[in-house]
Amino acid sequence: MMEETRFRSAYKLSDNLLASDGQVFLTGTQALVRLPLMQRALDAARGLDTAGFISGYRGSPLGMVDQALWQAQKVLEQHRIRFLPAINEELGATAVLGSQQVECDPQRTVDGIFAYWYGKGPGVDRAADAIKHGNAYGSSPTGGVLIVAGDDHGCVSSSMPHQSDITFQSWSVPTVSPGSVAEYLEFGLYGWALSRFSGAWVGLTALSEVVESGATVDIDETLARVATWKSAQQVMEQTGFQPPVDGLHYRSQDPPSAKIEVRLQHKLEA
Repeated sequence: MMEETRFRSAYKLSDNLLASDGQVFLTGTQALVRLPLMQRALDAARGLDTAGFISGYRGSPLGMVDQALWQAQKVLEQHRIRFLPAINEELGATAVLGSQQVECDPQRTVDGIFAYWYGKGPGVDRAADAIKHGNAYGSSPTGGVLIVAGDDHGCVSSSMPHQSDITFQSWSVPTVSPGSVAEYLEFGLYGWALSRFSGAWVGLTALSEVVESGATVDIDETLARVATWKSAQQVMEQTGFQPPVDGLHYRSQDPPSAKIEVRLQHKLEA
């Protein structure tokens, strides 16, 4: 018997961002706009009062991300997600670094800020200093950081081919590599969960062939898989991993020292 397909009887263009169940059509770029909205909804369902932050600099194959975010700005702001386009890649990454400092601010109005930076592959190289420092200093346990890297392996619309996962590896940045539009949502949510658990920034490679494509995505299937993920406590119980006494995440009292390198190793173990 054929599996029942759940089509919407009255499909609206806004469903690609706001529908909480069923099937929606998304481009890879639209998935990157929908992703923080889903994280915000998941946090609210878990009793977390969070906000979102997005910054970066356009460049193929992520040349339309800022346009899509601007078009959805009203919806994003209604869900306390701020989009701040930067004038270059490194300033965008530095702004994202600052979003994780909210954890240490006694006057904060939210539990944490989840954030993502976006940029083309060569832009990852340009933002290296800010990304390496951000990863070393850490993320917030109720925030988290994704680094969305637009990779054009075939050099279709870039000045040169680029592959960011090797670069991320050299910076001790764990990386997820979604192979479909639907996986942008699942892997993106997983990346934030991993960043919160480990204290590390997490890379997400956005290949031209995927981010510039479109597909029908089943929101129920994505959320069902997310619901099976184990909590941080369950992960530690099953793996035996125990974080160091002073933690894995961003701490305002940390001066530049070898301790940052030690904690970076603990993040990789996590």
